[in-house]
Parts: sequence; C-alpha cells; structure tokens
Amino acid sequence: MKYMISWFERPQGSPAEYENAQKRILEVFTKWKAPANFKIELFVVRVGEWGGHMLVDCDDPVAVHKACSTFPAFEFQARPVIPVEEAVRVELEAIAWRDGLERN
Repeated sequence: MKYMISWFERPQGSPAEYENAQKRILEVFTKWKAPANFKIELFVVRVGEWGGHMLVDCDDPVAVHKACSTFPAFEFQARPVIPVEEAVRVELEAIAWRDGLERN
C-alpha cells in the first residue's frame, strides 16, 4: 500500500521555545532511520516552512503510525493513495455499472 504522509508543524511557545523545538526536531531526525519495510519514493519539504511530504510504499500500517509518532512536534496525515491510472480505470467501471442500472 502506498501512503502519502504529510506533516505540518504544531504551534510552539515563545520564540526561544520554538527555536529549541526546531533544534530538537533536527537532532531526532538526523538519528532516525526509515523502517526496513518502507520504500520511500518521494521525500520533499515545502519551501519556506517546516513541513513536507513523503510517498512511501509499506504494507504495515503500524510502521507508518510509528514513523508519524516519532516526531510529536508535527501533525501528520497518512493517506493511502493509488496511481491515477488505477483510479480512472475503477471510476470508469463504476460509472458503467451505475449507468447500466434501471431507472424507476
């Protein structure tokens, strides 16, 4: 299963607390290793902010949850995603099925 994991910074406290939080985030991140069952296909940061996106292929949702739980300074969204070609194929199948129903 592919997941698009997005993260957004949580509001911090004072400017000094915010600076310390950023240092801690980077300290933890430099020691973090992606789980062996993660196949990272895309890993980017949004320009001008502390947040980004990771496209990962992983068959273990618990591993995805653990990765998100590692960085409590961020709010995470982990959404299952599928290739657009597959989405279009099944949407066309659904439309064809729906169009084949008798209308009362």
